Amino acid sequence: MQNYPVRASHRGNLTAAALERILREHFGSATVTGDSVATSFGAIARLSVRPAGRDLSVDVTMDPKVAEEVARETIGRYNRFLEAATGYSAKERAKRLRKSATAPGAGA
Repeated sequence: MQNYPVRASHRGNLTAAALERILREHFGSATVTGDSVATSFGAIARLSVRPAGRDLSVDVTMDPKVAEEVARETIGRYNRFLEAATGYSAKERAKRLRKSATAPGAGA
């Protein structure tokens, strides 16, 4: 389970309906269960997302036995989904995660 910060301008995406719309746009299908939304596509056996305060909580299970081109397409779609949902590019998300991991008290 990974929590991603969401830009203030994208916090409207932290609803089941908005997350369902974004998942359908990027992966073609989505299932709403309570406040979480799930899908699967290509190398993603299961992707479940839900709002967590001002963050997006993401739980992903990958299938390592897919072809390389399927994995590449899946990763591209996953990154585009996260950018649409959070407002941060892959580079910005990585920078924020590194910064939070090195913050005092992190990992305790």
